Amino acid sequence: MQINKKIILFVILFPALSGLIFFTSCSTPEGPIKVVLPPLGAPEKPLNIAAENRFQQSSLQGPTAVESAIELSQKHSQLSEEMVILRQEKQGLLAENILLKDELATYKAQLQQAQTELTEANDLLIEMRIELNNWKVNVTGFQQEMRKADTAQLEALLKIFELLGGETETELEQDQDAVSSQILSNQSEQAKT
Repeated sequence: MQINKKIILFVILFPALSGLIFFTSCSTPEGPIKVVLPPLGAPEKPLNIAAENRFQQSSLQGPTAVESAIELSQKHSQLSEEMVILRQEKQGLLAENILLKDELATYKAQLQQAQTELTEANDLLIEMRIELNNWKVNVTGFQQEMRKADTAQLEALLKIFELLGGETETELEQDQDAVSSQILSNQSEQAKT
């Protein structure tokens, strides 16, 4: 590009210089005319450096506008695909969330019902334990009375037996009375503890 500029400059300046020399001097030169041109390899300084740099930097720095547009359209299509996938995932998660909320509501109802049943069962168990303790106290309390009733019944049977003419041994009665009194005292001590 610089070589083309030099050639164009040479073509434009050579006739002008030769015409200038022709008109300024009336005499013909006595020897050959030397034309001094800058060497071809030497760079010329452009008049407007900023204008030249503007075009060179755009081509050297990065992709062109078309390449940038293609790259941006590819990124846009990729992001669009990702957005569609994420929307589908979001819809799936929302549907799953609704199902889980419904299940949670049923489980909460079941849990509340189970808790009420558990409290009722605990109350019933406490009442049954109280009744069992009362029954134990009543049974142990009535055991002594039942033994007294049994001994009274045995004494009545012995009197009937004696009235009918039977003989009874009094020692046996005393031994039985001692044994029954010991059993009664042992049981009353156990009932107290």
